[in-house]
Amino acid sequence: MIKKILITTLITIFYSIHAFSAGGDGDGGSSKVKTNYEKAVSYIKSAKKYEKKGKIEKAKKKYLKAQKLLLTSNSKKPNKADTLNYLGFTTRKLGDYENGEKYYLQGLALNPNHIGINEYLGELYVVTNRIDLAKKRLEVLAKCNCEEYFELKEIIAGTKKSKY
Repeated sequence: MIKKILITTLITIFYSIHAFSAGGDGDGGSSKVKTNYEKAVSYIKSAKKYEKKGKIEKAKKKYLKAQKLLLTSNSKKPNKADTLNYLGFTTRKLGDYENGEKYYLQGLALNPNHIGINEYLGELYVVTNRIDLAKKRLEVLAKCNCEEYFELKEIIAGTKKSKY
């Protein structure tokens, strides 16, 4: 009887340890599978680093990978302002300003004060020579007293260049 209880206990402990190490009730750290959105953000960060080094073609490849993941993420979970922000961003970085603007505007319809969308849409307006519209995005950002406000202000003033 004791032998049977001992064996049952050991089996339970074994399966508990196995379930925990396989991602059961872990701390959510390294065993967590990244979402398409999270993978896309990683590609975007990598692309920005390539851009700073002047490696534009490598950056564009990363932006394209990010865009594909974001499109999948958006189709599975639509109406997320953060996803639409990065969809607009990657689309703009790939040279498609018209569709980039559409994504930004969809995101603003959900969250009119979204800091990232307002900054990036303002940059798109500068690149497409619509400074009055860029200034309207700047007005929205003025309330946040954030880095994005100062970045866009410099780009509008021409003291800082937008990459594209």
